[in-house]
Amino acid sequence: GINAEYMGAKDKNRESWWIAYIMDTSEEERAKGKTVECGRAHFDTEKKRYTILDAPGHKNYVPNMIAGATQADIGVLVISARKGEFEAGFNRGGQSREHAMLAYTLGITKLVIVVNKMDCVDWGKERWDEIMEKMIPFLKCIGFKEKYIDQVPISGLKGVNIMNPMPEGVCPWYEGRSLIETLDGLKKMKRKTKAALRIPVLDKYKDEGKIKIIGKVESGLLRVGDQLLVMPDSNKCTVVGLQVDDVDVTSAAAGENILISTKGLAPDQIRAGCVLCPPDDLCPRVNKFTGQVQMQDLLEHKPVLTSGYKAVLHIHNAAIEVEVASLLHKVHPKNGRWSKKAPPFMKSKDHGVMMFSTGNYIACDTFANVAQLGRFTLRDEGVTIAIGMVLATGDDTATPPTYVPKEKDDKKRGKKKKKK
Repeated sequence: GINAEYMGAKDKNRESWWIAYIMDTSEEERAKGKTVECGRAHFDTEKKRYTILDAPGHKNYVPNMIAGATQADIGVLVISARKGEFEAGFNRGGQSREHAMLAYTLGITKLVIVVNKMDCVDWGKERWDEIMEKMIPFLKCIGFKEKYIDQVPISGLKGVNIMNPMPEGVCPWYEGRSLIETLDGLKKMKRKTKAALRIPVLDKYKDEGKIKIIGKVESGLLRVGDQLLVMPDSNKCTVVGLQVDDVDVTSAAAGENILISTKGLAPDQIRAGCVLCPPDDLCPRVNKFTGQVQMQDLLEHKPVLTSGYKAVLHIHNAAIEVEVASLLHKVHPKNGRWSKKAPPFMKSKDHGVMMFSTGNYIACDTFANVAQLGRFTLRDEGVTIAIGMVLATGDDTATPPTYVPKEKDDKKRGKKKKKK
C-alpha cells in the first residue's frame, strides 16, 4: 500500500509528499498538497487504542479542522522547527495560534506539542528553547494548564523519537519519552457512559442499500437494534450494525469513534451536524439559544459586535448562519460577574452573554448537560471572532453564577475596629 502511495506521488512530481498521501486520500488534497478534509486512521499500542483525526492546517479549511477537533480527546500540535516555518504559524494571524485556541474551545485540555523537523536544526537546544519560550506562555494565556502540556522533539521523515526512545547521541539534552510513550502515559479520560445517548453526525454515505453514519458517541451507550431519532428533524431509524476501528461490534460506549449502519432513513434525512439520540430522551431542537462568549479579534472593518450581527456558528459538527438577537450582559473577565445593564455593543476581547437566533433549527444542548454539544465558535469572513458555550436553549433564561465577594474578612475586621 505504501509503495503505491510513493509511486502515486512520484507520478504527480510530488515525490517529497509521499508520506502525506497516506492520510490525504482525496484527489483534491493530492493535487494541492494540502490536507482539506479531516482524515481518520487508527492504530493500537499495548496500552491503548488510538484514532487519528488528521485535521487540516490551512486557514481556508478551518471549518473542517473544527469538525475534527470536536471529536478529539487529546490535541497533538505539530510545529516545524525549521527557521521561518514556526514563525509563520505562530505570528499574528498564523495557524498554530488559531488551532491552539480552537482546540481549547472545543474541549481539548491535554496538549502534546510535537516539534517536527528537529533534524533540520541539528537537534539544537537553542531553537527548542526559543519555540517553547513563545509557545508555553501563549498556551497558558489561552487557558491550558502547564501540567497538561507535554513537549516532544521528533523527526517525522526519519522516524526519530516517534515509536522508540531517542537514540543515544542524537539529542543529548532531551531525556523525555518518545511520542507514542508520551501518549500511552497520559491519564485515562472520564467518560459519561451512564448519561443520555448523544452522537453528533460527522458524515454519512450510502452503501449496500443502507445509510452509514460516521460519528462519535459523546455520552451514553449504543447497541445494535436500538431505535434512534435524528435531531433536529425527528426522523426515525434503527441501528442494524456497528463498527469501531473497522471491527464489527454489538455495542459502543462514550468516547468511541464509530460507523453505524442504519435502516429506515432516506439520504436527505440526515447530514453532518445532526445528533442521534433515543426517542425517550431527546436532544433539544432549537432556533435560538443564550450563550456566554469570549470575543477574539473582530474584523478591522467591523470593530464592534451589536445585535443584528451575522456570523457562521460552528457547534459540534454543525455549521449554520446565526444572528445576534440581543446583548444581555457584559461579563467581568476576572471574577465572572454579569452586568445588570445590557451593553450596547461588544469589542474585541470582551466577555458577554447574548441571545442568538438561527434561521433553521439545530440540535444542541447546554454546556452543563453535554459539554461537547454546548461549545461553539463564531466565524466571520474566515476568521474566528468569538468562542463560547451554550447556557440555555430556546426561551429558557440563563442564570448568572453565584458570586461570593472576596472582601468578607476585611469587612469583619472593620466591624471589630468600630466596637473599640
